[in-house]
Amino acid sequence: MIKRKVWETTSPEETKEIGRKLGEGAKAGQVYTLNGDLGVGKTVFTKGFARGLGITGTVNSPTFTILQTYTEGRLPLCHFDVYRIADPDEMLEVGWDDCVWGSGVCLIEWAELISPLIEELPADKVHRITIEKDLSRGVDYRRITLEEEENEDSRA
Repeated sequence: MIKRKVWETTSPEETKEIGRKLGEGAKAGQVYTLNGDLGVGKTVFTKGFARGLGITGTVNSPTFTILQTYTEGRLPLCHFDVYRIADPDEMLEVGWDDCVWGSGVCLIEWAELISPLIEELPADKVHRITIEKDLSRGVDYRRITLEEEENEDSRA
């Protein structure tokens, strides 16, 4: 069964705070997919997520390097930005398997571009986040939706 949680934010700081809270609860082996249009706040969210893991250094989107790994937090963070990936198989060349099956957490910006690889993962491993804006509600309004497979622990 899919569990869905929705937040609405009205500032980049609030979006970052949602990311921080999710980072605080992240566990080893989890994969967070992050989808949304250009400029919607994926990297702002990721900075908060990294803070939630205890990462204090600068966090930038690895648009040109595809992968940035942070090891200073309570769990390693593999931060992918796959915007420039032409074929999902390219991910295998940048350390996909080591990150996804490693001891840390993965966060993947533009994850819909590598959906064949995401679909191969166990459903309970993947936490899908979508960030949307609605200009009729203000320039900084964001709707953040988290969808994840409900597990035995969350039903107790």
